[in-house]
Amino acid sequence: MKDLGNNKEGDTEGSEQYKWWNSETQSNWWDGYIRNVILLNDKAGLKKVEKYIQGVLKTQDEDGYIGIYDQELRYKFNTENGELWSKATMYRGLLAYYEYSKDKTVWKAIEKAVHNVMTNYPIYKSSPFSSGKEFNGGVSHGLTFTDVLDKMYQITGNKKYTDYALFLYQDFSKTYQSEKDVQLASILNPTYKLSSHGVHTYEHLRPLIVAAYASYNKEIKSALAIYLHRIEKTTTPTGGATGDEWISGRYANATNTGYEYCSLHELMDSYTVLFQKQGNPQTAEAIETIFYNAAQGSRNPIYSCIAYLKTDNSFEMLGTRNGEEESNRKQTRYKYSPAHQDAAVCCNPNAGRITPYFLEKAWLKENANTLVNVLLMPNILQTTVNNQSVTIEAITEYPFQNSFAFKISNPGNASFKIKIRKPEWATEINTKEKYTLENGFLVFDRSFAKEDVIEMAFKAEVQIKEDLNKEKYVRYGALFYAKPIDAMEVKGKSYYPNFDDILYKPTETTRFKFVEANKATFKNGQITMNAINQSTNLLQNITLIPFNKTILRQTSF
Repeated sequence: MKDLGNNKEGDTEGSEQYKWWNSETQSNWWDGYIRNVILLNDKAGLKKVEKYIQGVLKTQDEDGYIGIYDQELRYKFNTENGELWSKATMYRGLLAYYEYSKDKTVWKAIEKAVHNVMTNYPIYKSSPFSSGKEFNGGVSHGLTFTDVLDKMYQITGNKKYTDYALFLYQDFSKTYQSEKDVQLASILNPTYKLSSHGVHTYEHLRPLIVAAYASYNKEIKSALAIYLHRIEKTTTPTGGATGDEWISGRYANATNTGYEYCSLHELMDSYTVLFQKQGNPQTAEAIETIFYNAAQGSRNPIYSCIAYLKTDNSFEMLGTRNGEEESNRKQTRYKYSPAHQDAAVCCNPNAGRITPYFLEKAWLKENANTLVNVLLMPNILQTTVNNQSVTIEAITEYPFQNSFAFKISNPGNASFKIKIRKPEWATEINTKEKYTLENGFLVFDRSFAKEDVIEMAFKAEVQIKEDLNKEKYVRYGALFYAKPIDAMEVKGKSYYPNFDDILYKPTETTRFKFVEANKATFKNGQITMNAINQSTNLLQNITLIPFNKTILRQTSF
């Protein structure tokens, strides 16, 4: 059935994808819901999740299959399909629930389901990604089944999972794919530019990372570095990952390239995997930049809705990219909606996933007795060190303020180190604690009392950043700042009381130009600076607010 809650307008390519869209939508929604109710300890929500999990397990066949296809179809495709993709989206949620509950029944079901895939697509004796020579977006999405395999490896330590992930990447690279940015031949071609559907391009960074660390193949390891460099060129300073919806060989531009909410989640998640493998603090910076800026700047700060597509310079939100008409296409994605039913119901579920995925990676363990605070945010960590319970509460208003109190509860007198990432923008560290600086992390290596605290603050200064187009961005601490543009709300379709499509028509049109040797001043959460009013050509003092609190805005000057 193709009518799956999406009133498609203007796009015709790949209608076969509608057959797996509903699976993606439901599983991504459940994945986000599962993680959110766990984090909130929502008792009613947890009961709902437990009922859902048991319902999924009841669908499992004797051979282990959990998926969307009946017996005569599964694993027998020669065209577009969602076999691996539907499994990836569902199994990610199942694994999240298992990590929370430690329910052995759930684990055995996942283990059996993954074994079913590996049996029916035997390693190096099959071709899961062979699907003809036509559009195969669902098949390409299926490469993210490596998410499941990598998590299975982390839980079990069994290399058969990462070996199979390497096999999937290699098969993907040698078959026809409509989304080919991550194929090894594309990456190793020095003239190739990222061109595919943005979401595919950014989610496929994860399979490449897993393959690079599962292999001794120097070409794949080199390919990872090349691919990361290409992604940097398609990403705006705020973390906006170009893809509206195809990258089409373009580099990031504050006004002319939009980014999809799905892409923001996928690139952020890919960077969390990269940090876990490499430990590079610059990757952690990129994660925070996406979440605190592009992702929050694509949410409506007043209503429960998001922009499917958004630009750093957002001069209007009336359906098209800053008023630009696209031939042979009815563009509706540049607006705020709780559903985006007229385009695709993919970004809204991913907006529900991005926060728990971000929070999950706040802390990592470097070894048995070293806790690493990778991402800065208010949070509570509950863990064990040498079988002793340890709780650390990070009390902060970050990213809007840069002071922290890490409240430590250590009733068993466990011995451990704490590492806290020093942001690259920090010009000074203020703390009474003794610490050493190691690879961008503050290391606190002392005996912690049963009740203890680490207090510290980072000093920031206004920074002027320049993008690939020589346009200037203004940053203070973790946040970028923008000049808000006054607008009139235009209500659209209503889905439920207070859940409406909302468009924004600007009520001002003035643009501003950056002044060299400009003095920008930060005070009370705002930045003031001089700029040239391009309507009058006169110097004017303007006020910038955090990018993540804006709707219409001028961000680059």
